[in-house]
This record gives sequence, structure tokens and C-alpha cells, in this order.
Amino acid sequence: MSAIRFTVFTKPWRDQTLSELGETVSSFGFWGVELPVRPGFQVTPEAVGASLPEAVRVLADAGVVIDTVAPPLSEALTDRMIEACAASGARLMRVCVGMPRGVVYLERISDLQRQFEKAAPRLAASGIALGVQNHSQHDISHALGLRELVRPFDPDQICAVWDPAHTALNGEIPEHAVDIIWPHLRLLNLKNAIWKQVNGPEASVARFAPYWTSGRSGLAPWPDVVELVKQRGYDAPVCLPAEYTDETDLIRLVREDLAFARSLFAL
Repeated sequence: MSAIRFTVFTKPWRDQTLSELGETVSSFGFWGVELPVRPGFQVTPEAVGASLPEAVRVLADAGVVIDTVAPPLSEALTDRMIEACAASGARLMRVCVGMPRGVVYLERISDLQRQFEKAAPRLAASGIALGVQNHSQHDISHALGLRELVRPFDPDQICAVWDPAHTALNGEIPEHAVDIIWPHLRLLNLKNAIWKQVNGPEASVARFAPYWTSGRSGLAPWPDVVELVKQRGYDAPVCLPAEYTDETDLIRLVREDLAFARSLFAL
């Protein structure tokens, strides 16, 4: 049996109460969660100081731990967010960083690094890390770009969250990605996707978008990804983002993906 602990990103269950959420996550068999701290969710940024400790308490009643949180980048480096996470036992805040159209890439990297440098002492004092995740399309998408962003910092404060599905969408093979990002890696996401044409075959120019699917069915080879991190001694939790374009069979997909991930780490 693998010693790896599995968490799930609870974004699909934003309309549940915290008590219902705890029951849902526990019924799947997850050890913990990544909890969105965003407008419209169970815990919002403006109320995080009071709401996050309450979420910890309620989920603990169901045997579920809040391992990581997912606030907007604009909120992640505020004192209230860092203090709330420290008080609640969350170890990491996961964010993605956009690369908007018209923005000079290297200037954006420099600006982000200035923000991170300013926040690093507060993160160090709190024992909380900021984890930056690669994301396809207009974000930092490749492992090399993610390493360039976080390399100046102690990974106990500013670290990398590797999402192999997003690197696969951009054509980066796992062997390269894990070599590039390994010294900075503190969280592995496991989900999967393919590119799917979103206009008809008669269109003058084809348009494609990611289609989020099961772990067995996408471009990212989960068995290869897991074997690569196992070889390097990965022992942090693994988060399943529970992201599927078609959510009509969400429960089955989550259960099957968790079972698949567990089987790979147990080999």
C-alpha cells in the first residue's frame, strides 16, 4: 500500500455546506482537500480569518484535512491570507499566474519575482509556502518557465506545483519536466486532458480547446509521471483537481481516478 496521501480540489462542490463537503470528500476516501478561498465558495478571501479555522474544524469532524488552499494571486500574498493559513495548518497556497496578451513575458516574470521577494519574509515567518502551478495557454505553461520564476527563492517559501496535464497540452514530455522542476517541487497535481476541435471541420481555420477527461484517457501518461516522481522519492501529498469538461458522471470519474492514482503509487 502506498504511503502517499491524496487530496482533492473541491471546486466542483462549491454549493455544498462545509459539513456536506466533508461527507462528500470522506466518502471518496481522500485524506484531505485543497480548498478554494475565492468569492462564491465556502471560504471567501474577505472572511478568511474567521471562515478558514471553521472550515478546518468542520472538515476534521469528517476526518478530512485542509492540506492546501487555492486563493486568487491578488489575495494570496496579503497578510490576512498568510495569517489565516498559518493559524489553520494549511501548508501551501496554490496559485496560477497569468501572462495576459500584450504583456512582455520577461517583464511579467520580473514583476512577479518582486512581489514574491517582498512576501518571502512573511511566508518564512508563518511557515506557509506559495506554490505556483504551471497552466496551459496564457499562463506560465512549461516547467522551464515555472523554474525560471521560482528559482531565486527558497522552496520552503516559493515553490512549484507541477501539473503534468498542462505541460502535456503544451507538448512537454514528463521526463524533461520533472528534471527541470524537481528541486522546487512541493505538490503534484494529477488530472488529464486532450485537445478537442471546437468548431466544425468545414471551418476555414480550426480552433481547439482542452477537453478535461479521466486520468487514463488524456495526453499526460500518469504511469510515467508517477514512476518518475517515485524514483526521486516524492513523498508530499498528491492533489486530484477533479476537473472534467463533462461533469454529468463526476462521482464515478473522481472515484476511478483516485483508484488509478493509488494503484500507480502502490506498484
